[in-house]
Amino acid sequence: MDSVDAENYRKAGEIARKVREWSVGLVKPGVKAFDLAEKIEDKILKEGGSLAFPVNVCINDVTAHYTPKYNDTTVLGGSDLVSIDLGVHVDGFIADTACSVDLSGKYSKLLECNKAALEESIKLVKPGVSVSRIGETVQSIITKAGFKPIENLTGHEVKKYDLHAGLAVPNIKVPYDWKIQEGMAIALEPFATNGYGRVVEAKAAEIFSILNDKPTRMREARILIDEVSEREGLPFALRWYAKKINPLKLNLIANQLVSEKILRSYPPLHEKEKGVVSQFEHTVLVTKDGCEVTT
Repeated sequence: MDSVDAENYRKAGEIARKVREWSVGLVKPGVKAFDLAEKIEDKILKEGGSLAFPVNVCINDVTAHYTPKYNDTTVLGGSDLVSIDLGVHVDGFIADTACSVDLSGKYSKLLECNKAALEESIKLVKPGVSVSRIGETVQSIITKAGFKPIENLTGHEVKKYDLHAGLAVPNIKVPYDWKIQEGMAIALEPFATNGYGRVVEAKAAEIFSILNDKPTRMREARILIDEVSEREGLPFALRWYAKKINPLKLNLIANQLVSEKILRSYPPLHEKEKGVVSQFEHTVLVTKDGCEVTT
């Protein structure tokens, strides 16, 4: 990784850190999830960053890939556990970070063990360390606290305009022995739950990314493709384009493009047994002797 790339990762990370900390104050009962996501995305842009992916507002058992639709009426409640997952990029270099806010006051132990799992993961990161060792550490901390890690979600390497690049970092002990290498940028994101410990997909997606820019017969579809092509493959939310394309048609267009293998969809993920889920995440740069937290 050259110095310019590293500096862009740091710039993205500083914006992401600032916005994440600011966003916690917005998470209150009675706030619309739509307004929350839009305000956070607007803050990222005002701070000089670009959106690496739509802001995720995950409530209770909703674990990942949930961003509000253009007409979403979801309102945060006083008993909710809310996770905010946001991504910033600077010239394609990504910072991915997340935190959870317990509006109920009932889940402090869940959040504490989740934070501890992330902190201990960061301490382990250096060249040559097995991702299985990190997963085993996360699993041990969370299970000793009486909870479960989400076993079928992982942290991930990030590269320029590539949110989920080669290396995956599990949250449980695994049989493979992939090694961390110097120069990698990695998003570490342990999830903890009082449920079963696995996620399943919902049906309707709001988040998509472009797979292939190829011809399609639908005029509105061509408009959408032209709009999202500038994202270089990074995910987008349909609501971003509801002022340019009839919002009643957006889902139909997106689903058609998925069937034509032009778009990829990211359906929301829910905890299998409706357990509440917390998430804390940092992005790190792997250095010669350890790692640097950018977020």
